[in-house]
Amino acid sequence: MTQPIKDSLLEQERFELKPKSGGGLLSYEVWGYLKQTKTIVTRYNLAYINHSIFNGDNGRVLGFDNAHGFHHRHYMGKIEEVDFVSYEATLERFQQEWLEFVNQTRGKKS
Repeated sequence: MTQPIKDSLLEQERFELKPKSGGGLLSYEVWGYLKQTKTIVTRYNLAYINHSIFNGDNGRVLGFDNAHGFHHRHYMGKIEEVDFVSYEATLERFQQEWLEFVNQTRGKKS
């Protein structure tokens, strides 16, 4: 009988952003395991948090995760299911959307 593979925290990083970079916080949490030489991601939570832009959803302006049994995207309090290709593709999408959001909002002065 084979034992179930136990996942563990692979990455947990938080980056405080300077105002000229949009302010707020980038948070990356990734769980998984190694299978031979390949990393298998089982759970992830990627988030751009900025309470000065959005107070709902614990300040999460943008995020991707696979909690609750499905892959989904958070944007300003709205949640939508997303097609999942790979963790790497999801990470790339998150980074692109975050940069696009910051570039759009940075030019706006109140």
